[in-house]
Amino acid sequence: MGPDAAVGWVAIEGERIAALGAGDAPPEWRARAGRTIDARHMAVLPGLVNGHTHLSQTFMRGLADGRPLLRWLKEVIWPLQAAMTADDLYVAALLGLVENLRCGATAVVQHHKLPGREHVEAVIRAADRVGIRMVLARGWVDLGPSAEPLERILADLAWLHDLLQARTAGRPSRVRMASGPLVPWRCSDDALRETTALARSWGAPTHIHVAEAQDEIEMMLQRCGRRHIEWLADLDLLGPDVQLVHAVHVSDAELDLIARSAATVVHCPTSNMYLASGAAPVRKMLDRGIPVALGADGSGSNNSQDLLECAKIAALLAKHATGDAQALLPADVLAMLTTAGARLWDHAASQAGGGRLAVGAPADITIVDLDNVRCQPVHSATSALVYNASGADVHTVIVGGEILLDAGRVTTVDEAALLDEARRAAHDLLRRAGVSGE
Repeated sequence: MGPDAAVGWVAIEGERIAALGAGDAPPEWRARAGRTIDARHMAVLPGLVNGHTHLSQTFMRGLADGRPLLRWLKEVIWPLQAAMTADDLYVAALLGLVENLRCGATAVVQHHKLPGREHVEAVIRAADRVGIRMVLARGWVDLGPSAEPLERILADLAWLHDLLQARTAGRPSRVRMASGPLVPWRCSDDALRETTALARSWGAPTHIHVAEAQDEIEMMLQRCGRRHIEWLADLDLLGPDVQLVHAVHVSDAELDLIARSAATVVHCPTSNMYLASGAAPVRKMLDRGIPVALGADGSGSNNSQDLLECAKIAALLAKHATGDAQALLPADVLAMLTTAGARLWDHAASQAGGGRLAVGAPADITIVDLDNVRCQPVHSATSALVYNASGADVHTVIVGGEILLDAGRVTTVDEAALLDEARRAAHDLLRRAGVSGE
């Protein structure tokens, strides 16, 4: 390994890191170990966090190549979502979560667009089966197509909160909730105020797409004369519990508003390039101290959930957009996947040890094998992780002390059976929705 990589050991007891250090593990820790993983020539990282995805879109990859955002939504995504049963979504979510796990994610933020309670329960069941951590942001709009009355939105948020509270009595949960307003131009002022206040009363975050495409900015300016972040600030809703997804078309004044509020931005570089949405000003964000996490986005606009691929694209897009070769360095990107990502699971995570390898921190660990022809020789482990490695190189994933990916084998799901089921379900979905797979 290169000069930026330390040789050391980590010991796990229960759900947390019990000890760690440089060099070889002390004999007393080796003697206590029920299982030892040899990670020579591998990078041992805090668990990677996929800060934004839509698991329903696992069945939609490759169906909308070449369409900009609004056409992509209207012609492919919305018709397929409307036809999706809870059983369809369970299989799609299971497939997407296993892919996330294989690509090194220990936690995902699922921006959930299918509001039926049976659809919500299907995704929770999928997360439980895989064992991965998940924030389920219950998506909603109260304006335009598929609008819901505010009373139902509030009732469903309360139902989800109570459901998760009841499920976790006496033990920590790996599924948490958030309010998930989809886009500013389809959410009324009153609805956003009330849902955010309700989420805050439970200590839950609000997760919202903002400023993804220029067309969306124009629609909001026509509605209220304010840009997306300005509108949120006028409503006094920005804060450390707010997760702003995309933030591509934001002004310097809006960046200052985000920085003052301590909100987190979720950068989705692959999706932004796929839909030709633009390049978020990530360097400006980091220079202002804005926490920036990384998201794969849904597989309909990626078309994968490979976080290490997203890491490389994030670094390269920042360089290309700014003309500055140092706009985003490998260490910056890894922090987006780990330290900043942990804020999405718990925005007080920095106090709880989330996103770091530290004694007492949750035992969420991703091990990436760098002993291959794509990565060796490794002069810098951070560089190799961002520029050389991919999801296929992830060796082991541990969540809460439980090994979910063991030397490349998923321990909780029969993958071959899952793939057969996914092929059948996706084919039937396209047929029912009248969407061509060509």
